[in-house]
Amino acid sequence: MTDFADPSILNSPTGAALSLHHAAPADTPRAVVQINHGLAEHAARYAPFARFLVHHGFAVFAHDHRGHGATRAPDAPKGVFARAPAGEAWRPVITDTLAVNTHAAELYPGSPIITFGHSMGGMIAMNFALSHPERQAGLAVWNANFKSGAAVRLAQLILATERMFLGSDVPSRLLPKLTFEQWGKAIEGARTPFDWLSHDEDQVQAYIDDPQCGWDASVSMWQDIFAMGDRAADRTGLAELPKTLPIQLVGGGHDPATDGGEAVTWFAERLQQLGFSDVTINIYGAMRHETLNESAPPEAKGAMDDFLRWADHLLVPAA
Repeated sequence: MTDFADPSILNSPTGAALSLHHAAPADTPRAVVQINHGLAEHAARYAPFARFLVHHGFAVFAHDHRGHGATRAPDAPKGVFARAPAGEAWRPVITDTLAVNTHAAELYPGSPIITFGHSMGGMIAMNFALSHPERQAGLAVWNANFKSGAAVRLAQLILATERMFLGSDVPSRLLPKLTFEQWGKAIEGARTPFDWLSHDEDQVQAYIDDPQCGWDASVSMWQDIFAMGDRAADRTGLAELPKTLPIQLVGGGHDPATDGGEAVTWFAERLQQLGFSDVTINIYGAMRHETLNESAPPEAKGAMDDFLRWADHLLVPAA
């Protein structure tokens, strides 16, 4: 078995040196799971999930996205995807994701690839699927919010103003207050400002103690995140995806970042209204934002098992 904890470097056509984690069983894998991490964190945090998947016969790939972790690119300092026009720097992120996907397909030819993403990584996963609909056998989007509205439009206006007066590559002054800080305040009796992530105090403390987690994203990165959200929810773009693509959506009933899972349910209904025939939704009532790092019984214990059952379903050939 290859060691997920020991990353290698994969050179992307964008010029980024991607810090890439990879683990696989000794035998030919049943399938590949390509993990996309969330905002202000990094791929190594998914090691427990990777070990679970490898134990059940899957190969796993996860890289640090631009502006995150140990990935380096000349146009992507920490907190910045790339230096590009407003709302356009997500495009090299998708190209990097394609580079990992291509690398996985070369190492395991013929193995189905499942694209997985958490939170911002869920937005990346959706946008990757929109750009390359033929590159995955299934799409798992966990804890991501694609629902637009007045609050999102206000945030975009604030970011445009900050970009005009402060610049694009500096941390946003207001978005952390409207997102991370507000989500932290939504947790009654919170021990730390990051208790919105999980009920598990050890997991929250590990996030706080990790210098690669919890930093403030740049103005441009926030603009790119909203641009990905808008693109992923657009009916025209979604119409280009195969209607039979298996899609798993996961949310937490105590997750303030998705309005207690309501945004996840909204997206599932949107997909179903557009004719997607294989949409699975799991809202875990007792969970917060990081489903994979929860300890709240009874739902947390079964989240990985639910993913496994869903993956088994898509790997079984149609009769």
